[in-house]
Amino acid sequence: MACASLMIQGTASDAGKTTLVAGLCRILAREGIRVAPFKPQNMALNSAVTQDGGEIGRAQALQAMACGLAPHTDFNPILLKPASDSRAQVIVQGKALTHLEAAEFFGPAGKGYKTMAMEAVLDSHQRLCGQYDCLLVEGAGSPAEINLRENDIANMGFAEAVDCPVILVADIDKGGVFAQLVGTLALLSGSERERVKGFVINRFRGDLTLLKPGLDWLEAHTSKPVLGVVPYLHNLLLDAEDALVPLSVGASQNERLKVRVLVYPRTSNHTDFDPLRLHPGVDFDYLQIQSASPDALTGADLVILPGSKNVRADLGCLKAKGFDKALRKHLRYGGKLMGICGGYQMLGLEIDDPQGIEDSPGSSDGLELLPLITELKSGKVLANVNGELTLDKKPVTVKGYEIHCGHTSVLGKLARPLFLTDEAGNPVSDRGCVSDDNAIFGTYLHGLFDTPAALDAVLGWAGYRGEEVAISLDEHREQQLNRLADTLEQHLDMSRLKAIFLSLSTR
Repeated sequence: MACASLMIQGTASDAGKTTLVAGLCRILAREGIRVAPFKPQNMALNSAVTQDGGEIGRAQALQAMACGLAPHTDFNPILLKPASDSRAQVIVQGKALTHLEAAEFFGPAGKGYKTMAMEAVLDSHQRLCGQYDCLLVEGAGSPAEINLRENDIANMGFAEAVDCPVILVADIDKGGVFAQLVGTLALLSGSERERVKGFVINRFRGDLTLLKPGLDWLEAHTSKPVLGVVPYLHNLLLDAEDALVPLSVGASQNERLKVRVLVYPRTSNHTDFDPLRLHPGVDFDYLQIQSASPDALTGADLVILPGSKNVRADLGCLKAKGFDKALRKHLRYGGKLMGICGGYQMLGLEIDDPQGIEDSPGSSDGLELLPLITELKSGKVLANVNGELTLDKKPVTVKGYEIHCGHTSVLGKLARPLFLTDEAGNPVSDRGCVSDDNAIFGTYLHGLFDTPAALDAVLGWAGYRGEEVAISLDEHREQQLNRLADTLEQHLDMSRLKAIFLSLSTR
């Protein structure tokens, strides 16, 4: 069987591309087909460390899990991580190469970048084609963005380069689904329209018979089939590509721990908190610091500062909105405070960026709550980490990953350092600590809460005394992926989708 590629493109961002690819990956993998995910170019602040020591979008790591594979840099050869409204870090085949301003990316200078990026994309695609029966490719945003079409590598530019058929997905929950689909087709070239083999309508609620006249019209108007209408899946929680996904968890009869996570303009890796959101003993909420009042921290048991792609700028925003004073008040009233990655750096005395790694060169005072000094350097730390976490009770096993440019020095004696090791067994105990008064905990470790014992330990440290215990996020992901795959099998025309693959693999 020759390798075949099928590309899922959307009428807009958050149309359901990531979810559809993940579900189809799981369906094909369950049938014994050697399938892998592929996203030529991704723009996201949620990322993962791969088995080959690189960095890819978190969504592609999830899709790899759906295939039963370990994450690999070839699954997402180009990753753009926004550091500001006009500047992004460029990661090529897992390694950070440079930063580009939007004017450089989309202007005349961008042609050189896009030529290099397309070469990397085609190189990774060709390598994967030699290893798998088929690739499920995810587009980015919409293929009909007129200002982004020149030298495109994320959508139709890639599809045309590898002669790949396309399925177009649209979100009916946003409204105007027929205009989305017909309008997108109208803005494509003739060869691109021919490349679209059918439609999937996502997040439908209600009586399908009421939608059928519209489906019949769409098929007659476009001469393309509707391959399925996927129902709205309530509380489907899978690793988000970038957006904060709403989740409703039923209230527990036991005492619930009040946890609040601050969200700044460049928050990264917020998927760290999915296990907290799922915990029935936790009253969880995000607080957008640009719109929320610092008084919203009143009564919180645990406040967490997440990662950031622009630590100094996000710290400046936090202070400007008065959350630095609110955090000190929170600690005075006996609350616990935790920082992860960029949030860990913020807890220290100083953050230095002499080379302008994340923004303009300079230095910023931290929150001065932990004895740390951080310098941002060009060599990014990428590591899968395991070891033991010591808080109030006996050490518990933890695992996770590190993605950061900061190199942090710990000053003075710490009451409870973390005892961690990287994949090679090297100690990394300087990458996390607990304050002498046991009120503040900081670490570079993403994915810390994925380990149930570690999450229980952190919640116990923060004062949780309920009987509910943490779930295994890996087990939850597996359950959710199977739920998604079962739903897609029921509501998609899988025989027609498979026929597309068969026609590709035998030609």
